[in-house]
Amino acid sequence: MIKAVTFDLWDTVIHDDSDEPRRAAQGLRSKKEERRYLLWQALNNEVPITQEEVWLACNTTDAAFNHVWHEQFVTWCVRERLQIAINGLDRNLSESALDFVVQQYEEMEISVAPDMIDGVSDAIADLAQDFPLAVVSDAIVSPGRCLRQWLEMNHILQYFQGFAFSDEVGFSKPHRNMFALAAEQMGVAIEEMVHVGDRDHNDIKGAHALGMKAILFTGTRDKDRAITTADAICEHHRELPGIVRKLAGQ
Repeated sequence: MIKAVTFDLWDTVIHDDSDEPRRAAQGLRSKKEERRYLLWQALNNEVPITQEEVWLACNTTDAAFNHVWHEQFVTWCVRERLQIAINGLDRNLSESALDFVVQQYEEMEISVAPDMIDGVSDAIADLAQDFPLAVVSDAIVSPGRCLRQWLEMNHILQYFQGFAFSDEVGFSKPHRNMFALAAEQMGVAIEEMVHVGDRDHNDIKGAHALGMKAILFTGTRDKDRAITTADAICEHHRELPGIVRKLAGQ
């Protein structure tokens, strides 16, 4: 029996990279370019270094991060990733300079925020009438504290009773701890939850492995439709409340 609903954020609630056109219109660098520039600027201010050296260190760190994320289900926090890049360059950065770069990295998607996906606010408000809701989301750059800010800025934070962010849990989806924390916060068993997300491996198969139901959202990212084992597919959030209630037998 389904008693609660969990939501992925990126490309399920938040339209990933929808902030990039807004950044370009403001004459800002892309997020990737700005993050690397910030690290280079901080290092170069202390001891001169080329941008090429910093870019190479960032590329290497990103590759290591992706391996650990996908194979060990851990997302290194921004400070850890920056320190790995700095160590790889055999450089040091003062604590105050590192603090500044970390803050700029983490708050970039709050300063220029990505959009909420069409219809999701109404769907969340509708479902909250009958089900406790929780967020279960990997935090790749923006940490849980900033993702809560984004939810509050978009007036949907109040609908959620639970939050499992990978930087706070210590693991990422599809690790059991992510879903277990959400279940504990909502007072339900893991197998009494249905998860909504856009990626078949993490959101669908990960949830299924724990005895949950799972819904694939394809309104923003449709790459996994042909391979999914989801219990249902949702193309637009206006359909979501009906899909969830049907799976719940209502």
